[in-house]
Amino acid sequence: LSSKVGRARLAMMNSDMDAVEAENQVELEEKTRLINQVLELQHTLEDLSARVDAVKEENLKLKSENQVLGQYIENLMSASSVFQTTDTKSKRK
Repeated sequence: LSSKVGRARLAMMNSDMDAVEAENQVELEEKTRLINQVLELQHTLEDLSARVDAVKEENLKLKSENQVLGQYIENLMSASSVFQTTDTKSKRK
């Protein structure tokens, strides 16, 4: 009788250990999934940061080009008689 009780206790302990191992496996899989998700988000953030930097750089370049073009147009307008002021007093002097 005591050997049957012993085997029953051993079977219960094995069953408990299996349940703990299964729970640990589920926790491990969940941790692995979360780690992979964090890594994916980090890569996405790095990509977005690089894209923002590229857009900022392009924006600065375009601003500079716009300033050059604006100055060029201003110079053309000041050199052209079509855009000169029609103030008669200044022409008489």
